[in-house]
Amino acid sequence: MTYSKTSLCSISITNCRAFYKKFCKSIGFLFFFFSFSVLSATENQIQAIQQSAEEYIVATIEWPMGGKLEATAANIDSRIFATDCPSPLNTSSSSTNPSASNITVLVECFEDNWRVYVPVRLVRSGPQVTIVSPLSRGQLISPHDVTVSMVDLQRFRRQGFSSIEAVIGAKAKKNLRAGEILEDRDICVVCRNETVTIKAIKSGMTITTKGVALTDGSHGEQIRVKNSKSNRIIEGRVSGISEVTVVF
Repeated sequence: MTYSKTSLCSISITNCRAFYKKFCKSIGFLFFFFSFSVLSATENQIQAIQQSAEEYIVATIEWPMGGKLEATAANIDSRIFATDCPSPLNTSSSSTNPSASNITVLVECFEDNWRVYVPVRLVRSGPQVTIVSPLSRGQLISPHDVTVSMVDLQRFRRQGFSSIEAVIGAKAKKNLRAGEILEDRDICVVCRNETVTIKAIKSGMTITTKGVALTDGSHGEQIRVKNSKSNRIIEGRVSGISEVTVVF
C-alpha cells in the first residue's frame, strides 16, 4: 500500500491531535488529584476535630450524679476541607439534652473559614442498687441482699436507687431475681396497712405520732395515712423507712 505526502501529513496531524488531547486529559487529572490531595484533611486535623467535639460534650453536658460521662466522636470523611487552625477550634451545639444518646457538635475555624458537623455518641453510667440474692415478696431488704453497680443509664431509663441506704428495711412487692436492678416500683418504703411514724412539721416545730399507711409508697411519694390517736386521715410524703412527713 502506498500513501501520498498529503495523506501521510493528514495521518500525522490526526495522531498529534489525539495524543495532545490524551496528554491534556492526563495533566488535568493529575492536577485535579493533586489539588484534591492538598485540600483534604490530614489525619492529625481529623483527630483534632474529633477531640474538640468530644471535649465540648464532656464539658457541657451534665454528668450523672456519682457516675461518669463518655463521649465518642463518629468517623469523619478524610475528603473534607480542613486546615491547621491558627486559633483553638470553636465548638457549639443546638442540643444539650443529657439524656440523648447522640448529639451533633459544630466544629469551626473562623480564620480559615471552614466548619464540620460531628455526631458524638454519649454513654452515661451511674450507680444503681442491684439485687445480689433472690428476694421473695414481702421480704425485708437487708444490706446483704443488695449492692451498687455502675449501669448504662441510656439503657436503664426507669426510676431506681443510687444508694443502698435508700432501700434497706423496705419490703419487696414481688419476687425478685439476683442480678436485677432494683426499681422504685419493686419495693414499698412504706407499705399498706403498716404502722408508720408520722412527723408533723409546723412553724419549725416537729410533732411525732403513730399511724397506719392506707397505701403503698416510695421515697418522695405522697400517700394517705390514718392517725392512730385521732383516727383522722391525712396525706403525707414518704420521707424514710416506715416514715411519713406532713407539713402544715
